[in-house]
Amino acid sequence: MHMDQSIHFFLYYILPFIVVLGVLIFFHELGHFLAAKFFGVKVLKFSLGFGPKLAGKQVGETEYLISALPLGGYVKMLGEDVEEEEEPLSPEDQEKSFSNKHVGKRIAIVAAGPIFNLLLALFIFCSFYMVAGIHVMTTEIGEVKADSPASQAGFQKGDVILSVDGQPTEDWPQIKEIIQENRGQPIEVVVKRGDASMMLTVVPEITVTHNIFGEEIRSPLIGIVAAGVFEKLDPGPLGAVAEGFRKTWEIIDLTFLTIVKLIQRVIPFETVGGPILIGQMTGQLAQENWVHLIPFTAVISINLGILNLLPIPVLDGGFIVLLLIELVIGRPLHIKKREMLQKIGIFFLVLLMAAVVYNDIRRIFG
Repeated sequence: MHMDQSIHFFLYYILPFIVVLGVLIFFHELGHFLAAKFFGVKVLKFSLGFGPKLAGKQVGETEYLISALPLGGYVKMLGEDVEEEEEPLSPEDQEKSFSNKHVGKRIAIVAAGPIFNLLLALFIFCSFYMVAGIHVMTTEIGEVKADSPASQAGFQKGDVILSVDGQPTEDWPQIKEIIQENRGQPIEVVVKRGDASMMLTVVPEITVTHNIFGEEIRSPLIGIVAAGVFEKLDPGPLGAVAEGFRKTWEIIDLTFLTIVKLIQRVIPFETVGGPILIGQMTGQLAQENWVHLIPFTAVISINLGILNLLPIPVLDGGFIVLLLIELVIGRPLHIKKREMLQKIGIFFLVLLMAAVVYNDIRRIFG
């Protein structure tokens, strides 16, 4: 029994976590690697993971590594740390040195990692919708709340909404969007009941509700709840690509908004999770269906890309800020200032990691 539990834990928690994290790290570092190669920078090492080397192979001028600590990776370029160079570079290596490239090229190399994470998410979403189609919530009503405007207007459970104010409705989110744009004016809704169609007129009432961040908002509602029935649509290749772009932008926008809400303390920091939470979520999804890990990987890839663009020293975003300063003032910041900023960045990241791991552990033990 103990052996069965160990196998189950490995197959549904450890393995999917390693697969998801490995894919995200690989594509992030691949972005840096390909951009460096494109601009003629010599790449010394391409590593999945940090710390002691587990396996490695030298191919051309680059050593490809798998390292012991899987929570990250790195691409080491020639001239990336000028202070570490023990001897002068040859003219050929000078030409291939990262530090000797134009600032714009260096910014592109640094930004390529997060950008590849966003492109990976876009590719996953587009491919997923091409293969699996788009699942939309139908316009069937599952509940009409008592004494609500909908109840008074004659709506019934099982009605299928065909149009709202003359606009044909294809899914439930479309109905919500149309109603929320209303400001207390009568709405004409055509519903299908059995084999018959009828028009009902309803006036939304302004109700205090909560959004996904827990903030109170005033929203027009009519008092109906979706039946929760989904149908599969085949969008075709162009439709799948369009839906992939839409979904990618939706997650990017939501990620930025979440960061803002965290800074504003609208979202408690205690709700933020780290690697342990991601491991739990990958495990739960893998047990339901491994296919669910595909869109989940896209969402985490977007989060990883955006978080890496934050202007924190030692992250890609912080490096980009330093390069932008160099572009403006015409020279790199003094080494002591850069070292101080890096120490601050490392301290902040260690503190942040400790906090999210604490949140994860506290969440586990309830």
